[in-house]
Amino acid sequence: MSLVAPTLQLFLTERLAKQRQASPQTVTTYRNTFRLLLGFVQERMGKAPRTLDWEDLGAPVISAFLDHIEADRGNSARSRNTRLAAVRSLFRYASLRHPEHASHIAQVLAIPPKRFARPPVSFLNREEVDALLAAPDLSRWEGRRDRALIALAVQTGLRLSELIGLKCGDVEMGTGAHVRCIGKGRKQRCVPLTSSTTALVRTWLKERGNHRDEPLFPTRTGRRLSDDAVERRFAIYKVIAAKRCPSMVAKKLTPHVLRHTSAMSLLRAGVDVAVIALWLGHADTRSTQSYLHADMSIKERALARTTPVSVKPGRFRPSDSLLAFLESL
Repeated sequence: MSLVAPTLQLFLTERLAKQRQASPQTVTTYRNTFRLLLGFVQERMGKAPRTLDWEDLGAPVISAFLDHIEADRGNSARSRNTRLAAVRSLFRYASLRHPEHASHIAQVLAIPPKRFARPPVSFLNREEVDALLAAPDLSRWEGRRDRALIALAVQTGLRLSELIGLKCGDVEMGTGAHVRCIGKGRKQRCVPLTSSTTALVRTWLKERGNHRDEPLFPTRTGRRLSDDAVERRFAIYKVIAAKRCPSMVAKKLTPHVLRHTSAMSLLRAGVDVAVIALWLGHADTRSTQSYLHADMSIKERALARTTPVSVKPGRFRPSDSLLAFLESL
């Protein structure tokens, strides 16, 4: 018999943090997964997490846990697969330390990720971006901070973790203004800033004090903004922006939607997909291909190039109002 607790502690502190040099964000994601799993097992079996053995975490229990987070907690299939990846990583580590539990571990490792339909990429158009930028109350300190954050997110396409992780010293305001960040896989990259974004960030830095080692977008107490805090602010600004731009009502507004918006702006400007992948910090251009599918105008331009020269350009438009009505259904 061997307990789960010592191996789990070594996995988080030695395997992830030291051997694999995982980022704090990755360690936090894994920690949250195991916290949910142990809480689920404790409620189901009535056993304290520190007393659990590997036989208590068999494939049926892990499968039930995955169903629980999807059905009861309302997580998506993508989130379910993320939790499964963390569990499988732990069990692969355990297989080296506890070969006596090889059969139980192999059954868990055999659990496949769940397939799911990929929704279309959601992004904002120019009018919606303008409405969102106008939403923060500039008479308040938080409003001026949030406007600079939104402008930087829309223009650079930084991930939320990259945005809230920025320090004042990560932004260069001189000739060739740019922002530096550390993204996934500890990859460093620089993203240039437009003149309008530079002006907003420069104004915010003057108010902020430009202390190079302090967070660029802090809370009132000077701490770094949390993910939840940013998402709550965005929910408020969506309601305000929808009053000016009604199309915002149907849009899902998250920090990642602003990342999609940045990518779509680059794509529509004719920037090559490989350059966009570098801009966003994608490890593989296949991650960037989804934006090609999201923009119908690109497909329409491709279709126009295949139209015979003798054919008059344009779409079919019914001459009769009743036919037009029927065509619109």
